[in-house]
Amino acid sequence: MAYTPGVARVCMAIHQDPEKAYALTIKQSCVAVVTTHAVLGLGDIGPMGPSPSWRAKALIFREFAGVDAFPLCLATKDVDEIVTIVKAISPVFGGINLEDISAPRCFEKSKERLQRDLEIPVFHDNQHGTAVVVLAPSSTPCSR
Repeated sequence: MAYTPGVARVCMAIHQDPEKAYALTIKQSCVAVVTTHAVLGLGDIGPMGPSPSWRAKALIFREFAGVDAFPLCLATKDVDEIVTIVKAISPVFGGINLEDISAPRCFEKSKERLQRDLEIPVFHDNQHGTAVVVLAPSSTPCSR
């Protein structure tokens, strides 16, 4: 029943009401961590080199936010290819986290295009993550 024929009911429910994907799949709590070749402090180390760093990032998402994150190290630096790939995989995910994609590619082109074209949150860790870290202490009472 979990696969066939039972899964057909779930597939058809999502087909009839795409919003049900959030309740019936991993979409509600799964983020794609999309990067190319760089790791902060290490620079451009190729598309395979960053993999351990992004697996660690996925663990942080799980431990601190209860969100599953799937690291995707892309073998391209081309903005159009990055945007095409992310748009193609986006139906599975509830959000996209662009990670260590160098400026200006990350802000001016890929992030803005994806935010415009996708119906899920798209953020760039180096831009939005810094804002969260800076603003979080000011909005959280500190007890000593």
